[in-house]
This record gives sequence, C-alpha cells and structure tokens, in this order.
Amino acid sequence: MKPYLIGIAGPSGAGKSYLAEHLAHELKSATLIPIDAYYPDLSHLSFEDRERLNFDDPNILDTDLLFMQVAALAKGEGIEQPLYDFSRHTRLQETREVPPTEYIIVEGLFTLYWERLRTMLPTRVYVEMDDAVCFERRAERDVRERGRKPEYVAQQFRESVIPATEAFVRPTAAYANVKLYGTADIAEEVAAVLAHIRQSC
Repeated sequence: MKPYLIGIAGPSGAGKSYLAEHLAHELKSATLIPIDAYYPDLSHLSFEDRERLNFDDPNILDTDLLFMQVAALAKGEGIEQPLYDFSRHTRLQETREVPPTEYIIVEGLFTLYWERLRTMLPTRVYVEMDDAVCFERRAERDVRERGRKPEYVAQQFRESVIPATEAFVRPTAAYANVKLYGTADIAEEVAAVLAHIRQSC
C-alpha cells in the first residue's frame, strides 16, 4: 500500500493542527506527522542558550530525518518518529512507532517551504490567519502546554515569529493547491481538502 500524502502549512496559530485532526478523523485511516517533532536535540546546550535560538527559522529543523521518514511513509514503510519536549527543547529517548496508513498528513509551519518535501505531497493546503488571532492562540497554547511565561511568548512572537512568518511561511501559500482561512467553518475546510483529494486520486 502506498499512502496518499497531504501537507498542511500556515502561520503559527492559524488552525493547522485543528484542521489536520478533523481531516484525519474524516479520512479514518490517516496518520498525523507534525513537523514540530523534528526539532533537534539541544541537550548539549544550557537551557538559557536553548531559549535564545530561533525556533521559527526552518533551518533549525532536522530536515534530513524529516525528509527520510516522510519518503519512507510514502513508500508504505513504517517509521520511528522522534518525540520532542518543548518545555526543555530536547528530544525524548522514546520514539513513536508510525505504521503506514492510507493517508499521511504532514502538518507544520514549513510543510510547503522545502521543494523536496513539497514534491511528495499531491494535496498541499495553506491556512491563513491574521497575526493578532495567531498571537492569542499561540500564547494560550505555549503557556498551557509548553510551560512558557506570557512575557516570553509576547517577546518571541514580536521578535522572531512575525519576521519568520513573513520570510518563510506566507510565501509558501504560492505552492498550495487548497487555500483556506482559519476562521472558516471546520466542516467547510475539511470538505475543501477532501474535494481536492478526490480530484487527485
């Protein structure tokens, strides 16, 4: 079995994960691959040095492993996906066993940034959202799930997230064959993606 690959990109807080989860539920036999899992292990650095790094730059990601594992899934092979601890900026020793499923959904900021990854994705989705809404959503998530302090989240959003979004994320909308806005009804968004999948299969 060769899975059908779907890519979902867009700014932080645009609603990519929300869409990916609902799409996976509708597709039934689908697996989510978050690009966030491919941040490198930074345990060799002090925590202070880790905090100074720009995690909104695509060059920080372990793209060799990301491309290799997505290519393996595209061929119908299983992978051992890394797991990342965002509160400490380190990889966990455990991995996630991912068997091939009928559909693979690759989701993250930079899903459409690399040509090597884009060529594996017959359905390429871009979700747009205003910066103000993105900040509200990211701040709520980072404080609740990643142990960040509100002032750190605000500084990071201002100094690295917005510039990186303009430089690396929003230009990738040009590569999408399905463009959505993150405040649309989720059922309508899922239907738009499913329509493209049906046309492409």
